[in-house]
Amino acid sequence: MKQSRKDDFREFAAGRAGHLFRSACLLTSGDVHLAEDLVQETLGRMYVKWGRLSRIDNPAGYAQTVLVRTFLTHRRRRSAAEQPLGALPDAAADGDGDPALRLALLQALRELAPKDRAVLVLRYWEDRSIDETAAAMNTSSAAVRTRSVRALAKLRERLGGSLAEFAAR
Repeated sequence: MKQSRKDDFREFAAGRAGHLFRSACLLTSGDVHLAEDLVQETLGRMYVKWGRLSRIDNPAGYAQTVLVRTFLTHRRRRSAAEQPLGALPDAAADGDGDPALRLALLQALRELAPKDRAVLVLRYWEDRSIDETAAAMNTSSAAVRTRSVRALAKLRERLGGSLAEFAAR
């Protein structure tokens, strides 16, 4: 890889790493160690293909797609079923906002299936369209719409009355 391409990749990675990490934290329900691993793997895959990415209009969007697919692949592995013990770390993906609400949302996200989590993060955190989400998850638009509705219903059910108590603050 030529030096200018390496410099371009370094600049891209430095600029996108924080955003990728925040998205990965949401996908992993606050598991910052797994989120870091996913970001590293994503950036590694991007580095390998960086010279060929000149044909891609939106490398940042492509990186998000690689991140989601890496997460879904990780969830399919046998070792992904291992769950660490202990409480959530004090530091969350975003330092602003209500910590109790953030922890409740992360807990509710953790209880969702990985694909439900991915569709919610892509649609509502990343603010992607249905078609963009479908492309990132390698599924149909109809499947994304159905999964979005069901995942939101599950999330509301898990949050139950606790969402009303946060809104009352």
